[in-house]
Amino acid sequence: MFTENIHHHSVWRQEIDARLKALLEWLRVRDLLAPEVQLQLEKMQAHNRSDKILVAFVAEFSRGKSELINAIFFAGFGRRIMPASAGRTTMCPTELAYDIRDPACLRLLPIQTRLESRSLMEWRLVPDQWVTIALDMTDSDQLAAALGKVAETMEVTIPEARALGFWHDGAPDNPLPTTTGMIEVPRWRHACINMDHPLLRQGLVILDTPGLNAIGAEPELTMSLIPQAQAVIFLLATDTGVTASDLTIWREFLAGANDDATRFVALNKIDTLWDALSTSEQIEGQIERQRVESARILGVTEDRVMTVSAQKGLVAKINRDAELLRSSHLDAFEDMLARRIVARRQEIMRAQMAIDAQHVREQVQRMLNLRSAEMTEQLAELAGLQGKSDAVVHHQRLRVAKEQENFEHSMSRTHAIRVVHHKLLKQIYDLLGNNQLLKEAGILNGALRDSGFMKMGVNKAYSAAFLRLQGLLIQAQDKAAEMHDLFDTIFRQLNSEYGFTLQVAAPPQLDVFARELDQVEAAHAQYLGLGNLIRLSQAEFVDRLLRALVSRLRIVFERALNEVEHWSRKMSGQIDAQLRERRRGLRRRLAAIERAESAASGLDERILELQTGMQAIEAERNVFHQQIDQLLGDPLLEQAAQDLLADARACAV
Repeated sequence: MFTENIHHHSVWRQEIDARLKALLEWLRVRDLLAPEVQLQLEKMQAHNRSDKILVAFVAEFSRGKSELINAIFFAGFGRRIMPASAGRTTMCPTELAYDIRDPACLRLLPIQTRLESRSLMEWRLVPDQWVTIALDMTDSDQLAAALGKVAETMEVTIPEARALGFWHDGAPDNPLPTTTGMIEVPRWRHACINMDHPLLRQGLVILDTPGLNAIGAEPELTMSLIPQAQAVIFLLATDTGVTASDLTIWREFLAGANDDATRFVALNKIDTLWDALSTSEQIEGQIERQRVESARILGVTEDRVMTVSAQKGLVAKINRDAELLRSSHLDAFEDMLARRIVARRQEIMRAQMAIDAQHVREQVQRMLNLRSAEMTEQLAELAGLQGKSDAVVHHQRLRVAKEQENFEHSMSRTHAIRVVHHKLLKQIYDLLGNNQLLKEAGILNGALRDSGFMKMGVNKAYSAAFLRLQGLLIQAQDKAAEMHDLFDTIFRQLNSEYGFTLQVAAPPQLDVFARELDQVEAAHAQYLGLGNLIRLSQAEFVDRLLRALVSRLRIVFERALNEVEHWSRKMSGQIDAQLRERRRGLRRRLAAIERAESAASGLDERILELQTGMQAIEAERNVFHQQIDQLLGDPLLEQAAQDLLADARACAV
């Protein structure tokens, strides 16, 4: 079911892309593709093409994350692909995705990169620092052996472990030294697997995270990667229930997320309760009681806790054992993923597409209305010249030429408007740019590095920093409001003087990004508790913490900037489009009168052309609205898109 729904989602995205491509071409052929319309449609295309469904698996070690991934995604290989065995296996975060631009490979970032002042996001841009291993997708043994490197460890001294974030003086949960006094740590900091798997090819991204210690030592996981996930699967073991370390992970890193509907709990290893001395009803009763109790402890509704045996499910799929598959609950678990995750993602995409498509509809409709009004004006003007003397026609030509000259002269005011507009936009960039973030990071860095800091003092410094960041968003909102008032003034003037149909839209509401800041602050606050006082005393951990914070804040502020910029471009684009239409209309009016002045038949021909043109505009209007309606419907669009492209090409010929 999960595979089928991912496939349907991919097909749906492909159909939407075909429709958007066809609509762009249709508008281009008819000279209706104004810059702001093109911008909006290309934005829709980019969002659709880049859409990913990120599913993160989070748990303490030995809960069966890798085995569950094997069971759901890789059973078709007939063996385990991700390393899954007793004890600690996957000790570094692992991403599985597919990028057609790259060959099938495993990329590994050495753990030593933690000693340098770069975030994970920055390390992604330095490919030569990653160890790359080719993957043979036709050889399951080679594939499994290569991916087994994800679980590699190395031994380091206690000072080295301390610097890497795996040893904290005085902490009760430090790893036990080996017989030689060394500490075992992961060899790799992060792993990225690029492989041409059917699900990955269709936009699925899998994030396999290590246990508590590793999650806490890599702030970017909890502040960036996990919050981006469309679904987070939190694994427990049925035989142990919710342990203290499980509860710590849930409370500190997962509970209270922006969208709790994306958090699911998987009670794994139900086969540990299978007992030949108990009836199936008794076994199912034990499993159900453990499920209900887990939901109670975690504070979630019971419908968000599912039961499964990943190991038995994997065996059942490989051996094609339908009865064992049913008993493992894996099929029911996959059905949940399909229904809740994929459907929800498509619902979100449809909602955003409806908003974007409505903007396109309004913009094109205004252009068609303006074009129709100008044709009506021309038709009345030319009809009034029928039967008139050459002197009257000549006089009218001079009048229209003068009108054209005055129009171009009056457009100088738009230059002044653009200057003020760009000034306000620059001020917003200054408010939400990287320099402000680095300034705040410097203040926080000073607070954390103060040797005499107290917990309350650090929390106060953080609260003050986020208040200042919220203030920057408020100032940016005020500047956007000034831009709105500027556009509103010039739009009213142009509409009044030239019959334009300019409409100023409300500026983007940056309070959505203010709420994101609240979420970032809450996620970051978990590192300021008493349990992290030892870590906070280490300069290396403070560096990683601040880099992760700045990286997350940069994403929030860049999105806010993009929203403001996109809105301002749409507003200024309206002016450009209607100015262009007015210039074209004046040129056509002048050309028509010149034809009438040179030959009497020219006037009648132009009147007939205008009448035909007005009919064509109404036909185009109907076709355009049909296309938008189809785009927002539940499309089976492949053939329709091809027909639309053929129509566009025919018109071009």
